[in-house]
Amino acid sequence: MLNSLLSSSSTPVNSLPEGAGSPVLYTPSLTQYVRRKTSTVMIGDVPMGSDYPIRVQSMTTVDTMDTIGSVEQTIRMIEAGCEYVRITAPSVKEAQNLENIRKELRARGYTTPLVADIHFTPNAAELAARIVEKVRINPGNYADRKRFEFIDYTDAAYAAELERIRDKFLPLVRICKEYGTAMRIGTNHGSLSDRILSRYGDTPVGMVESALEFLRICEAENYYNITLSMKSSNPQVMVQAYRLLVQRLDEEGLKPYPLHLGVTEAGEAEDGRIKSALGIGTLLEDGIGDTVRVSLTEEPEREAPVAKALIDRYTNRAATSQPIPVVTTYPINPFQYCRRLTHEVANIGGQNVPRVIADYSRVPVREHKNLHPIGHFYLPEPDKWRMNDLGADYIYTGSYPAQFMLPNGLKEVLDYTVWQTSPNQTNVFPLLTTAEYLAARATQSELHPRLNFVRVSLPSSSDELFTTLKADTTVVLLISTDNAHAMPELRRLVVELINRGITAPVIINRGYPAVSEEEVPLYASTDVGGLLIDGLGDGILLSAPQANPADVDLKRLNNLSFGILQAARTRITKTEYISCPSCGRTLFDLQETTALIRQRTDHLKGVKIGIMGCIVNGPGEMADADYGYVGIGRDKIALYRGQQVIKKSVPADRAVDELIELIREDDRWLEPTFENAL
Repeated sequence: MLNSLLSSSSTPVNSLPEGAGSPVLYTPSLTQYVRRKTSTVMIGDVPMGSDYPIRVQSMTTVDTMDTIGSVEQTIRMIEAGCEYVRITAPSVKEAQNLENIRKELRARGYTTPLVADIHFTPNAAELAARIVEKVRINPGNYADRKRFEFIDYTDAAYAAELERIRDKFLPLVRICKEYGTAMRIGTNHGSLSDRILSRYGDTPVGMVESALEFLRICEAENYYNITLSMKSSNPQVMVQAYRLLVQRLDEEGLKPYPLHLGVTEAGEAEDGRIKSALGIGTLLEDGIGDTVRVSLTEEPEREAPVAKALIDRYTNRAATSQPIPVVTTYPINPFQYCRRLTHEVANIGGQNVPRVIADYSRVPVREHKNLHPIGHFYLPEPDKWRMNDLGADYIYTGSYPAQFMLPNGLKEVLDYTVWQTSPNQTNVFPLLTTAEYLAARATQSELHPRLNFVRVSLPSSSDELFTTLKADTTVVLLISTDNAHAMPELRRLVVELINRGITAPVIINRGYPAVSEEEVPLYASTDVGGLLIDGLGDGILLSAPQANPADVDLKRLNNLSFGILQAARTRITKTEYISCPSCGRTLFDLQETTALIRQRTDHLKGVKIGIMGCIVNGPGEMADADYGYVGIGRDKIALYRGQQVIKKSVPADRAVDELIELIREDDRWLEPTFENAL
């Protein structure tokens, strides 16, 4: 009954108003887990494509001219789970040394395919293609030099540029075809050419067209041993670009090439994992992706287990998930962010930033210090509360009300039966089950006049519920699911709300009782972030899974909630670092430098700082950073404001101080305060 009810309410494609939705071509299904069907690409003896498992890969960080160092790091990566290993070849000499690295690995019994990473140097690519199993080229800088200039091309002039690119690219295509070498055409958001930027702008459309220009040349030569990627440090842009790429391949009748997934320059520690999972996981949920590289500012062997954890979640997804009513039309634009239209309820929905609710249902709130983990601090001396930038907006205390008056910036949510007997019904809010809510409305029982939370799942929804919700402006929905295919089921519920014209705000509730500590941020970032990235959420509640209050890590769950909102670019509460994962081109210790810059600047809310190991990963890769710290030589740093170099050849021992001075000049520097340290 429910399936036919929900399925029939989906708006047909040709009845949608212009811009309100699109035929679903970028995924096999928005509700059922199905791998996108692709061609097979042979990379050595490890094929890639939908007929094979999703592959794990990473990239070495050792200087490519250090043969033994590269070999030993490659072995560590293989033993950590890498099925392909990428090595930078910035010039001909490094490309030549790939042969020594490959021979030593083969002598030690390792046959894992090697991938040469090429920027700017076609002659290095042509040499590497004769040595290793795969070559990665970046169409933004393979045949172009970036000068950040706008050029108003005529159609004839643009066609002439494409012919120039064809002449430069054809030798590599023919070598790859002759030697059986695979190729990745890997677009990076931050290194689009001036030509692409001039015609298409700094957009997912430009990213896709950048790759397709090179792909069309390959197909004209009947060369198809190709994978594609659309990387960005912004997960929102990354997801939109991959979706658009799949759509364009289908529309143009091009082959369904396998896709390499990655969020470039994701950063370090949990923030890097959150950002990677949000982008990669969102695509994997829709069956998109055939190999994964997680880019962390850490040793490369630490990347493989994260990639494997993301991939393993889908091994048995089709067999373990419950059926979800189909969606034939997505009533939003999946290629451009637009937040779902909602009405404002208290401070939730409308134009408000997404809210964070902390789960205290298993942790008694008896003392002021119980609120420290969620960013609220009581100071006895001035008798005042202080809140840091990660201060939660609400606490859900379930059946156990807080034992003291909460600070003004924090509101309490109680289970409905407890709220009914609360002496303070005005300042606390009820959470009702679907049945309780419908019964209360039917009998005109007392509810809060301004804000009522209602817990809803797709199976518990009905015509009666939707009709009641449409006439009620006091409800915020707390949506949850027990389905293994969680994000698509939650998305299906929100699609139903949109199709029925219901504008109640939505809080996304997820909990992971049977998941390891390392997997929780990956799963939550995928499930919640996959909705937020499409504008389908007004808040987040991560439920504490442990029954023992002593085991509930409220601070970690709170920080994770804010981290997901930040990665989805829906609520900015802290400094963002766009740091590359290092490679053989890196000119300083990225991990140490990133930690130092973070230590000095992590109180600058909303400021984005790019930390790049070399000029290849410099101003282009940190496309939307406010400031950049880029290695240009041994112990020499260039500092950027946006994509403009401001200071050249700054000694490394002074570069962080100079970076801070640059921020001061722009009146964006704030001295650390007591609240920042809390």
